[in-house]
Amino acid sequence: MARDTGFPATDAEFDFARQRRRASLSKLSKWMLGQSADVNSILPFDEVVSALGRREERQVGLRVIDVDDIVGSVDRTRDFDHRFRPTTSRTRERWERLAVAQRRGEAIPPIDVYQVGNMYFVVDGHHRVSIARAVGMKNIEAYVTEIRTKLSPEGVHRRGDIVKKDLRRLFVERVPLAQPDRGKVKVTDPWDYPKLAEAVEAWGFRYMQQQHAFFDRQTIAKRWFDEEYTQIVEMGRDCGVHMDKTDAELYMWLTNERYRMIRSHRWDENVARELVAKSMGRKTKVAPGAQRRRRS
Repeated sequence: MARDTGFPATDAEFDFARQRRRASLSKLSKWMLGQSADVNSILPFDEVVSALGRREERQVGLRVIDVDDIVGSVDRTRDFDHRFRPTTSRTRERWERLAVAQRRGEAIPPIDVYQVGNMYFVVDGHHRVSIARAVGMKNIEAYVTEIRTKLSPEGVHRRGDIVKKDLRRLFVERVPLAQPDRGKVKVTDPWDYPKLAEAVEAWGFRYMQQQHAFFDRQTIAKRWFDEEYTQIVEMGRDCGVHMDKTDAELYMWLTNERYRMIRSHRWDENVARELVAKSMGRKTKVAPGAQRRRRS
Protein backbone atom coordinates (compact mmCIF):
# COMPACT_ATOMS: atom_id res chain seq x y z
CA MET A 1 0.00 0.00 0.00
CA ALA A 2 1.31 3.45 -0.91
CA ARG A 3 2.41 5.76 1.90
CA ASP A 4 -0.12 8.46 2.88
CA THR A 5 0.65 12.09 2.14
CA GLY A 6 -1.08 13.32 5.29
CA PHE A 7 -3.70 15.19 3.26
CA PRO A 8 -7.01 13.24 3.52
CA ALA A 9 -8.49 14.54 0.26
CA THR A 10 -5.34 13.77 -1.74
CA ASP A 11 -4.96 10.34 -0.17
CA ALA A 12 -8.60 9.53 -0.92
CA GLU A 13 -8.08 10.50 -4.58
CA PHE A 14 -5.00 8.28 -4.77
CA ASP A 15 -6.82 5.38 -3.13
CA PHE A 16 -9.73 5.56 -5.57
CA ALA A 17 -7.45 5.80 -8.62
CA ARG A 18 -5.37 2.88 -7.36
CA GLN A 19 -8.43 0.69 -6.80
CA ARG A 20 -9.86 1.53 -10.22
CA ARG A 21 -6.55 0.63 -11.83
CA ARG A 22 -6.40 -2.67 -9.94
CA ALA A 23 -9.94 -3.53 -11.02
CA SER A 24 -9.03 -2.90 -14.66
CA LEU A 25 -5.79 -4.88 -14.42
CA SER A 26 -7.59 -7.80 -12.82
CA LYS A 27 -10.19 -7.84 -15.58
CA LEU A 28 -7.47 -7.68 -18.25
CA SER A 29 -5.41 -10.47 -16.68
CA LYS A 30 -8.45 -12.79 -16.47
CA TRP A 31 -9.15 -12.11 -20.16
CA MET A 32 -5.53 -12.80 -21.14
CA LEU A 33 -5.57 -16.08 -19.20
CA GLY A 34 -8.77 -17.11 -20.96
CA GLN A 35 -10.78 -17.25 -17.75
CA SER A 36 -14.52 -16.68 -17.65
CA ALA A 37 -15.61 -13.09 -17.09
CA ASP A 38 -17.74 -14.13 -14.12
CA VAL A 39 -14.56 -14.87 -12.13
CA ASN A 40 -14.19 -11.13 -11.68
CA SER A 41 -17.87 -10.37 -11.04
CA ILE A 42 -19.50 -9.65 -7.72
CA LEU A 43 -22.10 -12.24 -6.70
CA PRO A 44 -25.74 -11.11 -7.15
CA PHE A 45 -27.80 -11.80 -4.03
CA ASP A 46 -31.12 -12.49 -5.75
CA GLU A 47 -29.63 -15.03 -8.16
CA VAL A 48 -27.76 -16.86 -5.41
CA VAL A 49 -30.78 -17.12 -3.10
CA SER A 50 -33.06 -18.12 -5.98
CA ALA A 51 -30.67 -20.91 -6.95
CA LEU A 52 -30.34 -22.17 -3.38
CA GLY A 53 -34.04 -21.85 -2.54
CA ARG A 54 -35.08 -19.36 0.14
CA ARG A 55 -36.52 -20.84 3.34
CA GLU A 56 -36.58 -18.16 6.02
CA GLU A 57 -34.75 -15.17 7.42
CA ARG A 58 -33.98 -13.82 10.86
CA GLN A 59 -32.52 -10.63 12.26
CA VAL A 60 -29.12 -11.25 13.80
CA GLY A 61 -28.36 -7.65 14.77
CA LEU A 62 -25.11 -5.70 14.95
CA ARG A 63 -22.00 -7.79 14.42
CA VAL A 64 -18.35 -7.37 13.49
CA ILE A 65 -17.74 -9.37 10.30
CA ASP A 66 -14.69 -10.17 8.19
CA VAL A 67 -14.32 -7.91 5.18
CA ASP A 68 -13.06 -10.85 3.11
CA ASP A 69 -16.37 -12.67 3.66
CA ILE A 70 -18.32 -9.90 1.89
CA VAL A 71 -18.68 -11.32 -1.60
CA GLY A 72 -21.88 -9.96 -3.11
CA SER A 73 -24.44 -7.23 -3.48
CA VAL A 74 -28.19 -6.80 -3.60
CA ASP A 75 -28.22 -4.17 -6.35
CA ARG A 76 -24.75 -2.76 -7.13
CA THR A 77 -23.18 -5.64 -9.07
CA ARG A 78 -22.05 -3.41 -11.95
CA ASP A 79 -20.32 -0.74 -9.87
CA PHE A 80 -17.80 -3.00 -8.08
CA ASP A 81 -15.82 -6.14 -8.89
CA HIS A 82 -15.54 -9.26 -6.74
CA ARG A 83 -13.11 -7.49 -4.40
CA PHE A 84 -15.31 -4.39 -4.23
CA ARG A 85 -12.95 -2.32 -6.31
CA PRO A 86 -14.85 0.35 -8.27
CA THR A 87 -15.40 -0.57 -11.91
CA THR A 88 -16.62 2.85 -13.00
CA SER A 89 -15.71 6.46 -12.30
CA ARG A 90 -19.30 7.43 -11.54
CA THR A 91 -18.79 6.24 -7.97
CA ARG A 92 -15.79 8.51 -7.47
CA GLU A 93 -17.46 11.51 -5.78
CA ARG A 94 -19.25 9.58 -3.05
CA TRP A 95 -16.34 7.16 -2.63
CA GLU A 96 -13.81 9.94 -2.05
CA ARG A 97 -16.15 11.89 0.22
CA LEU A 98 -16.60 8.90 2.53
CA ALA A 99 -12.89 8.08 2.37
CA VAL A 100 -12.00 11.61 3.45
CA ALA A 101 -14.48 11.43 6.33
CA GLN A 102 -12.99 8.14 7.49
CA ARG A 103 -9.45 9.49 7.33
CA ARG A 104 -10.49 12.46 9.42
CA GLY A 105 -11.81 10.15 12.10
CA GLU A 106 -15.49 10.88 11.59
CA ALA A 107 -17.98 8.25 12.73
CA ILE A 108 -18.97 5.89 9.90
CA PRO A 109 -22.27 4.02 10.38
CA PRO A 110 -22.37 0.21 10.14
CA ILE A 111 -23.25 -1.36 6.82
CA ASP A 112 -26.34 -3.55 6.22
CA VAL A 113 -25.83 -7.08 4.90
CA TYR A 114 -27.59 -10.35 4.22
CA GLN A 115 -25.79 -13.46 5.42
CA VAL A 116 -26.05 -16.69 3.40
CA GLY A 117 -23.91 -19.39 4.95
CA ASN A 118 -20.49 -17.81 5.44
CA MET A 119 -21.08 -15.21 2.73
CA TYR A 120 -22.31 -11.63 3.11
CA PHE A 121 -24.19 -9.56 0.54
CA VAL A 122 -24.30 -5.78 0.90
CA VAL A 123 -27.69 -4.10 1.14
CA ASP A 124 -26.33 -0.68 2.07
CA GLY A 125 -22.69 0.34 2.41
CA HIS A 126 -20.96 -0.67 -0.82
CA HIS A 127 -18.66 2.35 -0.79
CA ARG A 128 -17.76 1.71 2.85
CA VAL A 129 -16.80 -1.87 2.04
CA SER A 130 -14.78 -0.72 -0.96
CA ILE A 131 -12.93 1.83 1.17
CA ALA A 132 -12.33 -0.73 3.93
CA ARG A 133 -10.64 -3.02 1.40
CA ALA A 134 -8.64 -0.14 -0.08
CA VAL A 135 -7.13 0.81 3.29
CA GLY A 136 -6.56 -2.78 4.43
CA MET A 137 -9.26 -3.12 7.10
CA LYS A 138 -9.89 -6.70 8.22
CA ASN A 139 -13.24 -6.21 9.96
CA ILE A 140 -16.25 -3.96 9.68
CA GLU A 141 -19.43 -3.42 11.70
CA ALA A 142 -22.64 -4.59 10.07
CA TYR A 143 -26.33 -5.08 10.76
CA VAL A 144 -26.85 -8.70 9.74
CA THR A 145 -29.96 -10.47 8.45
CA GLU A 146 -29.46 -14.20 8.03
CA ILE A 147 -31.07 -15.95 5.06
CA ARG A 148 -31.51 -19.70 5.39
CA THR A 149 -31.73 -21.71 2.18
CA LYS A 150 -32.86 -25.16 1.08
CA LEU A 151 -29.46 -26.04 -0.36
CA SER A 152 -26.09 -25.40 1.22
CA PRO A 153 -24.27 -22.38 -0.28
CA GLU A 154 -21.02 -24.32 -0.08
CA GLY A 155 -19.23 -24.25 -3.40
CA VAL A 156 -20.63 -20.93 -4.61
CA HIS A 157 -17.63 -18.77 -5.45
CA ARG A 158 -18.54 -17.13 -8.73
CA ARG A 159 -21.54 -16.44 -10.92
CA GLY A 160 -21.14 -19.63 -12.93
CA ASP A 161 -21.60 -21.69 -9.75
CA ILE A 162 -25.13 -20.29 -9.39
CA VAL A 163 -26.34 -22.22 -12.45
CA LYS A 164 -25.07 -25.46 -10.93
CA LYS A 165 -26.86 -24.81 -7.66
CA ASP A 166 -30.05 -23.82 -9.47
CA LEU A 167 -30.14 -27.09 -11.41
CA ARG A 168 -29.42 -29.04 -8.23
CA ARG A 169 -32.24 -27.22 -6.41
CA LEU A 170 -34.71 -28.02 -9.19
CA PHE A 171 -33.74 -31.68 -9.00
CA VAL A 172 -34.27 -31.72 -5.24
CA GLU A 173 -37.71 -30.15 -5.67
CA ARG A 174 -38.71 -32.74 -8.30
CA VAL A 175 -37.10 -35.66 -6.45
CA PRO A 176 -37.45 -34.64 -2.76
CA LEU A 177 -35.18 -37.17 -1.12
CA ALA A 178 -34.44 -36.80 2.57
CA GLN A 179 -30.89 -36.63 3.89
CA PRO A 180 -28.62 -38.57 3.82
CA ASP A 181 -30.03 -40.15 0.63
CA ARG A 182 -30.02 -36.78 -1.14
CA GLY A 183 -26.29 -36.42 -0.63
CA LYS A 184 -25.68 -39.75 -2.38
CA VAL A 185 -27.16 -38.55 -5.68
CA LYS A 186 -24.67 -36.21 -7.35
CA VAL A 187 -23.45 -35.63 -10.89
CA THR A 188 -20.38 -33.85 -12.24
CA ASP A 189 -22.18 -32.03 -15.05
CA PRO A 190 -25.07 -30.03 -13.49
CA TRP A 191 -27.05 -30.34 -16.74
CA ASP A 192 -27.43 -34.05 -15.95
CA TYR A 193 -29.73 -33.18 -13.03
CA PRO A 194 -32.75 -32.43 -15.28
CA LYS A 195 -32.14 -35.69 -17.18
CA LEU A 196 -32.00 -37.64 -13.94
CA ALA A 197 -35.16 -35.96 -12.64
CA GLU A 198 -36.97 -36.96 -15.84
CA ALA A 199 -35.80 -40.55 -15.37
CA VAL A 200 -37.04 -40.67 -11.79
CA GLU A 201 -40.42 -39.22 -12.73
CA ALA A 202 -40.77 -41.77 -15.53
CA TRP A 203 -39.89 -44.57 -13.10
CA GLY A 204 -42.47 -43.20 -10.66
CA PHE A 205 -45.17 -43.20 -13.34
CA ARG A 206 -44.46 -46.82 -14.21
CA TYR A 207 -44.37 -47.75 -10.53
CA MET A 208 -47.79 -46.22 -9.85
CA GLN A 209 -49.22 -48.07 -12.83
CA GLN A 210 -47.88 -51.37 -11.50
CA GLN A 211 -49.23 -50.67 -8.02
CA HIS A 212 -52.57 -49.26 -9.27
CA ALA A 213 -52.16 -46.42 -6.76
CA PHE A 214 -51.10 -42.81 -6.56
CA PHE A 215 -48.07 -41.75 -4.50
CA ASP A 216 -46.74 -38.27 -3.72
CA ARG A 217 -43.28 -37.12 -4.81
CA GLN A 218 -41.65 -37.87 -1.45
CA THR A 219 -42.87 -41.48 -1.52
CA ILE A 220 -41.82 -42.01 -5.13
CA ALA A 221 -38.39 -40.50 -4.44
CA LYS A 222 -37.84 -42.78 -1.45
CA ARG A 223 -39.00 -45.93 -3.24
CA TRP A 224 -36.97 -45.08 -6.35
CA PHE A 225 -33.87 -44.64 -4.22
CA ASP A 226 -34.36 -47.86 -2.23
CA GLU A 227 -35.80 -50.18 -4.89
CA GLU A 228 -34.15 -48.94 -8.09
CA TYR A 229 -31.21 -46.60 -7.64
CA THR A 230 -29.37 -48.30 -4.77
CA GLN A 231 -29.69 -51.79 -6.24
CA ILE A 232 -28.54 -50.81 -9.73
CA VAL A 233 -25.57 -48.84 -8.40
CA GLU A 234 -24.53 -51.75 -6.18
CA MET A 235 -24.64 -54.15 -9.15
CA GLY A 236 -22.56 -51.78 -11.24
CA ARG A 237 -19.97 -51.33 -8.49
CA ASP A 238 -19.78 -55.08 -7.86
CA CYS A 239 -19.10 -55.62 -11.57
CA GLY A 240 -16.47 -52.87 -11.69
CA VAL A 241 -18.35 -50.85 -14.30
CA HIS A 242 -17.18 -47.26 -14.87
CA MET A 243 -15.59 -46.77 -11.46
CA ASP A 244 -14.63 -43.24 -12.52
CA LYS A 245 -18.28 -42.13 -12.50
CA THR A 246 -20.34 -40.94 -9.54
CA ASP A 247 -23.10 -43.27 -8.37
CA ALA A 248 -25.73 -41.15 -10.13
CA GLU A 249 -23.71 -41.07 -13.37
CA LEU A 250 -23.24 -44.83 -13.19
CA TYR A 251 -26.99 -45.29 -12.67
CA MET A 252 -27.80 -43.11 -15.67
CA TRP A 253 -25.32 -44.91 -17.90
CA LEU A 254 -26.52 -48.38 -16.89
CA THR A 255 -30.21 -47.62 -17.32
CA ASN A 256 -29.66 -45.88 -20.65
CA GLU A 257 -27.57 -48.73 -22.04
CA ARG A 258 -29.95 -51.36 -20.70
CA TYR A 259 -32.86 -49.76 -22.50
CA ARG A 260 -30.78 -49.32 -25.66
CA MET A 261 -30.07 -53.05 -25.74
CA ILE A 262 -33.39 -54.64 -24.82
CA ARG A 263 -35.96 -51.83 -24.95
CA SER A 264 -37.30 -52.75 -21.52
CA HIS A 265 -36.77 -51.87 -17.88
CA ARG A 266 -35.99 -55.41 -16.71
CA TRP A 267 -32.68 -56.73 -15.46
CA ASP A 268 -31.18 -60.18 -15.95
CA GLU A 269 -27.70 -61.73 -15.98
CA ASN A 270 -27.35 -61.50 -19.75
CA VAL A 271 -28.03 -57.78 -19.72
CA ALA A 272 -25.62 -57.21 -16.84
CA ARG A 273 -22.93 -59.28 -18.59
CA GLU A 274 -23.19 -57.30 -21.82
CA LEU A 275 -23.18 -53.98 -19.99
CA VAL A 276 -19.99 -54.92 -18.18
CA ALA A 277 -18.39 -55.97 -21.45
CA LYS A 278 -19.46 -52.76 -23.15
CA SER A 279 -18.02 -50.63 -20.37
CA MET A 280 -14.72 -52.48 -20.81
CA GLY A 281 -14.79 -52.05 -24.60
CA ARG A 282 -15.35 -55.75 -25.26
CA LYS A 283 -17.98 -57.63 -27.26
CA THR A 284 -20.09 -60.42 -25.86
CA LYS A 285 -22.81 -62.70 -27.16
CA VAL A 286 -26.32 -61.60 -26.26
CA ALA A 287 -28.80 -64.25 -25.16
CA PRO A 288 -31.36 -65.15 -27.88
CA GLY A 289 -34.24 -63.77 -25.84
CA ALA A 290 -32.51 -60.42 -25.53
CA GLN A 291 -31.79 -60.37 -29.26
CA ARG A 292 -35.45 -60.97 -30.11
CA ARG A 293 -36.53 -58.23 -27.78
CA ARG A 294 -33.99 -55.82 -29.29
CA ARG A 295 -35.25 -56.49 -32.85
CA SER A 296 -38.87 -56.12 -31.88
